[in-house]
Amino acid sequence: MHTIQIVVDGDACPVKHEIGVVARAFRIPVLMVSSYDHFIQAEEGVQTVQVDRSDQSADIYIANHIRRGDVVATQDYGLAALALSKGCHAISFRGQSYNSENIEFMLDRRHHQAKARRRGSYGKGPKPITQEDKIFFQQKLTKLLQGLQENV
Repeated sequence: MHTIQIVVDGDACPVKHEIGVVARAFRIPVLMVSSYDHFIQAEEGVQTVQVDRSDQSADIYIANHIRRGDVVATQDYGLAALALSKGCHAISFRGQSYNSENIEFMLDRRHHQAKARRRGSYGKGPKPITQEDKIFFQQKLTKLLQGLQENV
């Protein structure tokens, strides 16, 4: 039987510390994947892997190393959709769960926003993550892991 792990798209992850804290509390290993452009400090229970800096290297590495039941933390809707298709759980760095009900809408919205950017229309981008966002994420990750433990 596969022991679940938390797999993190680490390049732009603002909640690394929170993931480590929750993972240690549940004794769940963390695999943090980033490109060589981003330094990630290994810590207790957190394995780090660095991949080359090409566009989708971290996503490809993650896709090849996740297994049913794992938890994937990412802001990338495409990676979240792939994780869901492999039977994983996916959560954003803001604590939003990706699921079969909302992922198609998010992918469609991403497509329309990309088309708008190609026409020269740029939005403001996401707001910076606040301390309250980090606490919310930590609560949502804790709740997700509690639910997974109860279903074992």
